[in-house]
Amino acid sequence: MRFVILACLLLLGGMSGIVHAEGSWWNQDFSFRKSITIDGSTKGGNLAASAGRTPVLIRLHSGNFQFDGVSETGADIRFIAADDKTPLNYQIESFDPVLGVALIWVDLPEVGTSAQSIWMYYGDKKATDAARGSAAFDADYSVVYHFDDAAGSAPRDATAYGNNATGSVATVDGIIGKSARFDGLTPLTLPGSVSLNITQGGAFTFSTWLKIDSIAAGRSALYARRQNGNAVVIGLEQGIPFVEVAGGTTVRSAAGEPVKAGQWTHVAVTAADGKFIVYVDGRQYATLDAALPAFTAPALLGGDAATEGGKSTDLFVGQLDEVRISRVARAPALITVDAMSQGAESKLVEYGPDEKQAGMGFGYFGIIVKSVTADAWVVIGILMIMAVVSWLVMWQRAAYVGSVTRANDVFLDVFRSAGKNILALSKEPDTSAVVTSLRNSSLFRLYKVGAREVWSRRDEYGHATIPAESIEAIRATMDSTLVRENQQLSRSMVLLTIAISGGPFLGLLGTVVGVMITFAAIAAAGDVNVNAIAPGIAAALLATVAGLFVAIPALFGYNYLLIRNKNVTANMQVFVDEFVTRLAELHRSVDQPALA
Repeated sequence: MRFVILACLLLLGGMSGIVHAEGSWWNQDFSFRKSITIDGSTKGGNLAASAGRTPVLIRLHSGNFQFDGVSETGADIRFIAADDKTPLNYQIESFDPVLGVALIWVDLPEVGTSAQSIWMYYGDKKATDAARGSAAFDADYSVVYHFDDAAGSAPRDATAYGNNATGSVATVDGIIGKSARFDGLTPLTLPGSVSLNITQGGAFTFSTWLKIDSIAAGRSALYARRQNGNAVVIGLEQGIPFVEVAGGTTVRSAAGEPVKAGQWTHVAVTAADGKFIVYVDGRQYATLDAALPAFTAPALLGGDAATEGGKSTDLFVGQLDEVRISRVARAPALITVDAMSQGAESKLVEYGPDEKQAGMGFGYFGIIVKSVTADAWVVIGILMIMAVVSWLVMWQRAAYVGSVTRANDVFLDVFRSAGKNILALSKEPDTSAVVTSLRNSSLFRLYKVGAREVWSRRDEYGHATIPAESIEAIRATMDSTLVRENQQLSRSMVLLTIAISGGPFLGLLGTVVGVMITFAAIAAAGDVNVNAIAPGIAAALLATVAGLFVAIPALFGYNYLLIRNKNVTANMQVFVDEFVTRLAELHRSVDQPALA
């Protein structure tokens, strides 16, 4: 019965999410799709201008995606534009269905001031990996380091240029995925490739996420490039971001507020048309009127060489994540999008429900079910077993007490119709129709015990008179039978009390554990917006709902059965008193004739 109800709820939940997708499904080989909205309007990112072509970070975690139906490597994932026809380039930085975390960069042709939706398709077991990693970043990106490399290896460039760094750095958890941990000993060297060459007065963009342990007293360089007396240094001075340009004279951007220690900060610097602009967390921070010098020599990341060929100085201590260098000056709106969408809390990207091919979606209840974690399923499974057991107990006990009550009513009619001859019914053979109809009567069982005691005593004394002491002995024997009858009535009722008291607590346990796992997954993914939290919390609450779903019917059933049992017990107590009293009355004198 319970499973039928649950199946109905699931069906209703699924029907509530029906999507009439026939004819508009990009590829029939893919079973599922998920809508993702990039909202630059006032309700979302509130962008002031269009950012143009932008690689946007898609964070998948257990709060917005359940990794069910998708391959273990993410090879069957595809991103399709809003027209549901145009494939988009994408790059998978990490994909871990066990932990329930994935980081994917999707190349969007336009991120504007309005909302646009794209589709993520998945669920094709035959699909091969179609990610075009380097194509996710346009040709003006010269270097992109995700720091997702194996421990101890040099950072690999994610662009098509392959500008891998020289040297190695420790990798630890960052704001996006992995980050580089600089210990202040050795910087990384960027190659002096053609794609990184800069012409005199040209354009350039450097951006990164950084986190420092504490505000250092001196100066540390994030990026430094020197050649022929010219230099560009981007760094921190007592925690204050700056850009410094040397070419005959040395000039530096004005100081502002320092970055906060222990907190991730997005820092970007652009150069074009004789002007440098420093951005912090997507907002303009400082400017510097200076032309970009020409460079063909290698650059350093995480330190500076004060003189060409000299020992590295101004070494950086802290973490860097998602380092990018472009050979153009990126638009302010793009830098804002980077700081907004890559950070731990993004209002720009919203995740919609999953849909199933052929028009049947998961619905709201389906989204909740898909978000339930394994531990919560264990608790819900235990609760469903308790539910089935409690319903079986209620059905069996209700059937039993009903049959006893009906048989007792029949017995009372037969017993009272005999008048003063209270032992008349005891003479009926066991195979008679009357006795057969009374087999389920607890009163008849009490009566048989009492009658047997009476007949045994008449045989013992040789006459019909029974002493008062024997009357009390008969009562005691009938009372012991009454106790056993009560035990039979209460049989298995303890299982209902366990369901009533234990069901909500088990459900609460599943909810608490589910909430803990949801927050842990969100912390690992670095995304704490309401769209990330809501599905996981709703799924965790499903365990509490299941607990109440067990306890409430069990409570009603228990109270109903308790009243029915009390009525049967009261009737038995009344009958024992009536039988013993009438027996004492009929055997009050030795002058009475023997019972027939």
